[in-house]
Amino acid sequence: MVKAIIDISEEANRVLNIIKAKYNLQNKSQAINHMTHEYKLELLEPELKPEFIKQMKEIENEKTIRIRNFTSRYNL
Repeated sequence: MVKAIIDISEEANRVLNIIKAKYNLQNKSQAINHMTHEYKLELLEPELKPEFIKQMKEIENEKTIRIRNFTSRYNL
């Protein structure tokens, strides 16, 4: 576990207190951990998620098809 001393704004402090109360957390460290976990799930780019890497590897192993004329095949 990493220990850090941080300076946060009053607004950030209020938000941490709300998260702490809403999720019945014991301290602000747990609130920060909860926030970072939610951020990771919702906002990180998909290529950073293990599910995305697995999906891309599966697609990579699929059989390819040859298309002689892309325009006619897809009616463009």
